[in-house]
Amino acid sequence: MLTIALSSLRKTENMIRLCVLFSALLPAFASAQQAAGVEVPRLQIAAQRIDSPQSYRVLCYHDVRDNVRETFKVWPEATAVDTRDLAAQLSWLDQNGYHPVSLQQIIDARAGKKPLPEKAILLTFDDGFESMYTKVFPLLKQFGFPALIAIVGDWIQTPQDQSVQFGDIKAPRKAFVNWDQVREMQASGLIEVASHSHSLHKGIIGNPQGNMMPAAITRFYWPQNKQYESDEAYTKRIRADLERSASLIEKEIGKRPRAMVWPYGANSQIANKIAAEVGMPISLNLEPGPNTPNDDPNYIRRTLVVFDTELNGLAEILRQPATYDGVERPMERVIHVDLDYVYDPDPEVQEANLSKLLDRMVRLRPTTVYLQAYADPDGDGVADALYFPNRHMPMRSDLFTRVSWQLRTRAGVRVFAWMPVMAFKLPDSNPAATHLVQTMPGAPASASQNRYLRLSPFDPLARQTITEIYEDLGKHSAFYGVLFHDDATLSDYEDASPAALAVYRDQWHLSGAMEEMRNDPQVRRLWAQKKTAYLNDFTLHLAATLRKYQPALMTARNIYAEPILNPDSEDWFAQTYPSFLATYDYTAIMAMPYMEGAKDASAWLARLMDTVKQTPGALRTTVFELQSKDWRNNTPIPSATLAAQIRQLRLAGARGVGYYPDDFHANQPEEDIIKPEISVETHPARR
Repeated sequence: MLTIALSSLRKTENMIRLCVLFSALLPAFASAQQAAGVEVPRLQIAAQRIDSPQSYRVLCYHDVRDNVRETFKVWPEATAVDTRDLAAQLSWLDQNGYHPVSLQQIIDARAGKKPLPEKAILLTFDDGFESMYTKVFPLLKQFGFPALIAIVGDWIQTPQDQSVQFGDIKAPRKAFVNWDQVREMQASGLIEVASHSHSLHKGIIGNPQGNMMPAAITRFYWPQNKQYESDEAYTKRIRADLERSASLIEKEIGKRPRAMVWPYGANSQIANKIAAEVGMPISLNLEPGPNTPNDDPNYIRRTLVVFDTELNGLAEILRQPATYDGVERPMERVIHVDLDYVYDPDPEVQEANLSKLLDRMVRLRPTTVYLQAYADPDGDGVADALYFPNRHMPMRSDLFTRVSWQLRTRAGVRVFAWMPVMAFKLPDSNPAATHLVQTMPGAPASASQNRYLRLSPFDPLARQTITEIYEDLGKHSAFYGVLFHDDATLSDYEDASPAALAVYRDQWHLSGAMEEMRNDPQVRRLWAQKKTAYLNDFTLHLAATLRKYQPALMTARNIYAEPILNPDSEDWFAQTYPSFLATYDYTAIMAMPYMEGAKDASAWLARLMDTVKQTPGALRTTVFELQSKDWRNNTPIPSATLAAQIRQLRLAGARGVGYYPDDFHANQPEEDIIKPEISVETHPARR
């Protein structure tokens, strides 16, 4: 279950308001209103119409309890809702023109048989709580609303005299439905039964540190022999579980389920494919936003309803877009974290370092952490090793999975995996180790200065190796997005590798002689544009590789300031601001005046901001990354200076700001100075 701090229970303790909400119920519930002894005014909320006529929303409910907040003293469960709140919400949907539909209606609309009604809603109820039968089912019959219920096979099969392992809690078996109740609900014609897996609704060990992660997407780690579950073993485990679940449901109710409702909303392309192969081609997750019948049925979005989702909250979540956690474009407050600061060969010291980092992030409260997934102990920007299991490079420590999971669950931040695109120093024994970006013969020495060692993206073996590194990252970790490093550049002297020359000649129909292309201004510009597009396409290929395992992955990419301030510098970088804005969810500008040698940092930032503003809408997806360290003399930027720079950008209109690096050991930048500028406590993200 999603974890919501119990302190938030105090947000809405006013029981009179609950009575107000309950006033929208059908006459059948009038006696309860009278019993409360409160005169209740009618509450109406008009939801803004933003969805297309053929779209539908899916709401996700779990347990339904009388006096839900009181029950938290015994069994705290943030996804439980109050019986009165559910009744009020169903009534509100009915009165505001929403039309609950069945899964069959969605399937028929997809097949072109009959369109969906306007403002269609699919109601879903997870986990198979007994309240589905005792509280929800009577309400659905009263309103005539269809619904989809998702059953966990292991729980419903638990004998009545035993308890159910529900997360960390031993729940009483009577808290869940039995098969007789399921059959009765199905026979009504209102209820369709879906699989919620047989025994995947739990966490399993996903790394050496013992993090418990969703069983459906995690490769199991065996501490005894220090091995990870193989792809073959993982596939076999998931297939066996889903087949067992589907067969059990078919045996008990006479109909095989066609929908898979993933526990915790955690799924992947691989898991969805297995579900489809065992007869469940429809998969539902927990991403907010609308769906259409023409969308991929493997990725049906659902919005979670929790204990404090009152009517205003319900109206709000029914307006959420399909991305960005249901926020159109949230303000970004980013801290860029090096895992090299956390790593230590002593596991106890490393855990202490992690605790320092987590405590600092909890106090600073950014929205997002760009987290290094590779090891760069010499600081040259090239990956010497990786912080996750992989098949091509040394693993310094299986640390990325651990830290990203802890940041997500303990600090509540979005984690982007910060990864090189090409800058990997492969072991000498790796066949692709020498397949590097090459500088053309006769180039001046300056052409190689400040350039990373990079594998050539034009070389098939190098591309395959990089792709497999990204695939290994995706299958072993869970994260929100990927930040592509600043290493993906090519100058007008690069790439002169044989594979690159062949692409220029055979695919781009340019001269195979780089000197000729450089000397013809028109061809030179075309060549630069094609390299820019080629690198963009390669990063999209890598993002697609990650999405096999992280379906809702967001993308960000670092861009140098010079391509923004001077578009002609595309020759030197193979980067353009407009192409980044069109390609990635976020463009992270390296707004680093000292690195750029600016004499007046404030004036330089003002010029950068003015240039960004010239592109309509650019500020909505741009993150300005400032430097907290002056690498010219290896000294920290004064915290007050950094805070002033963030404030300058923010007041000029920046929605996304951040800094790099964060030295939590040295309290640099100083918390009390930087927090007012970087924390969502002081600058809350507005929806």
